[in-house]
Amino acid sequence: MEGSGRPSALQAALLAAGTGLTALLYSVYRQQTRLSRGLQGARRLRLDGELRAVLLEAPGRCVPYAVIEGVVRSVRDTLSSQFVDNCKGVVQRLTLQEHKMVWNRTTHLWNDYEKIIHQRTNTTAFDLAPLEDSTGVAVRVMKPLEAAELSLETVHEKFHPSVQSFPDVIGHYISGERPKGIQETEQMLKVGAALTGVGELVLDNNTIKLQPPKQGLRYYLTSSDFDALLRKQESNAKLWKILTILFGFATCAVLFFLLRKQYRYHRERQHLKQMQQEFRQAQERLMREVSTEGGETLKNACVICLSNAKSCVFLECGHVCSCTECYRALPEPKRCPICRQAISRVVPLYNS
Repeated sequence: MEGSGRPSALQAALLAAGTGLTALLYSVYRQQTRLSRGLQGARRLRLDGELRAVLLEAPGRCVPYAVIEGVVRSVRDTLSSQFVDNCKGVVQRLTLQEHKMVWNRTTHLWNDYEKIIHQRTNTTAFDLAPLEDSTGVAVRVMKPLEAAELSLETVHEKFHPSVQSFPDVIGHYISGERPKGIQETEQMLKVGAALTGVGELVLDNNTIKLQPPKQGLRYYLTSSDFDALLRKQESNAKLWKILTILFGFATCAVLFFLLRKQYRYHRERQHLKQMQQEFRQAQERLMREVSTEGGETLKNACVICLSNAKSCVFLECGHVCSCTECYRALPEPKRCPICRQAISRVVPLYNS
């Protein structure tokens, strides 16, 4: 706390950062809670003959947030894996990721660094069909890449290490970057995989479609069942709640510390004002006594407290200027308040 009683720049910055971070965490917690409540309120439907009737009775032939579970079935051609034989899917993601070591000039350590240098995703139209082959209906999945959680299975993964000559190694040490290699990955959503879809369900002509929902709700295409998805979302909301509470308490502690310092500062100022007022009152009382009793009282008053009479002689300087109480209150080593000479001994003064 500065002399003016205001918080220092560091304390103000710490309080502002804590408040902003707490507000950010609370915003994320509210969003996660809203998503969790949205999942709890989602309508679970089965891929059977009653699904079409449910949509016909729904307003606008639409269920705003629905849950369906089925298996992936391609509508037209499937996508074939480039590395695995007889591996068919409807979503294919090819990724090339660079791995290298980068020298950190601050910590003086080599740190791992990963960067995606190329990624391509291919999709083809697909449906969610009933888990058992029956007379149930299929649901067309729209815009699968917009799903917040799209479960893809890694079908191929290979690391290609970098081949370096001795001059390359020297050059990499000088530049601060040491290439390790390229990671090649292929992920697919296979035909026949079990999938849980959560989104907006609409009846468009004769086609039932699952598409991204409105009102800020999330679109899910996950291999987990709905109960596992709901538990995961509730766990996320609980984690953000705990973080919000912890940072909120930390911010409140900083605020309490600053308010306590402010209170102590103002209390000290009030005490100082009270002492100054008492001193002025003592001076006024002394001046009144001088005006009534003459100048002899002021002449014999202690030069320190101006209230008691002079009652001791300081040696070796010989000054008579203080009362016994003020002499005892002088800091060590004791010095004469008139000439600042060291006091070797004190002789009591007796006025007859």
